[in-house]
Amino acid sequence: MIRDMTIGQYYPAESVIHRLDPRVKLLGTLLYIISLFLFNSFWGYLIIILFLGSVIKASKVPFKFMVKGLKAIVVLLLFTVIFNLFLTPGEHVLVSWWIFTITEEGLHSAIFMGLRIVFLIVGSSLMTFTTTPNNLTDGLESGLGPLKVLHVPVHEIAMMMSIALRFIPILLEETDKIMKAQMARGANFEEGNLIQKAKSLVPLLVPLFVSAFRRADDLAMAMEARCYHGGANRTKMKPLKYQARDRWGYVILVSYIGLLVGLNIFVPWF
Repeated sequence: MIRDMTIGQYYPAESVIHRLDPRVKLLGTLLYIISLFLFNSFWGYLIIILFLGSVIKASKVPFKFMVKGLKAIVVLLLFTVIFNLFLTPGEHVLVSWWIFTITEEGLHSAIFMGLRIVFLIVGSSLMTFTTTPNNLTDGLESGLGPLKVLHVPVHEIAMMMSIALRFIPILLEETDKIMKAQMARGANFEEGNLIQKAKSLVPLLVPLFVSAFRRADDLAMAMEARCYHGGANRTKMKPLKYQARDRWGYVILVSYIGLLVGLNIFVPWF
């Protein structure tokens, strides 16, 4: 299952979403996440599905590849749905058995919270699928630029966030290799109670930490060998520059948010 996780990966393709300025995609991701909390109705989610489906289609990222990333949150998704289903109080009781009670409000909350998490993961993953590490770093640095007035090390923060994000698939691949190696030696990660399962993870975590530190040390040595010294007086070979498609991207984002806010204010049942 670990091998199928796609969080933090880049999917190379020739699409208009890939060519968009990373600042547009970062702002779009932020507005998209905010939009998920603007409504709580079927019609609101229908607009989200249409918008997200259009962006996925334009990105040319296979839908199966995006769905694979959801395997990492199956447990979280199940817990969220179950807790909302059984612990949300309400007036309209649908099923009542022993200490368990399912209300209409609980069913409504469980469905919409599950959908909200799925849309959140798929939508935010689309940014890393369509943005290279260098563009992501440049976009984060530019987006956090106003904080330079407060002497915040913007370049270093953007670099750390980009490296941490890109290390996720590498560490997942390393975890998969170590698990297979330990299972070949007789390790069992599936059976036993909670304490036994926790103990069985020790032979997995120790080599994983050693590997992570070794990779971090190699990366630091490579950056020093290339005379990397942070963001002070640093120039770029390809500075970010807005194109016509980026302005259209902003127009679409503003239209999308404006539509949701307008419907939320002026349409009572929305």
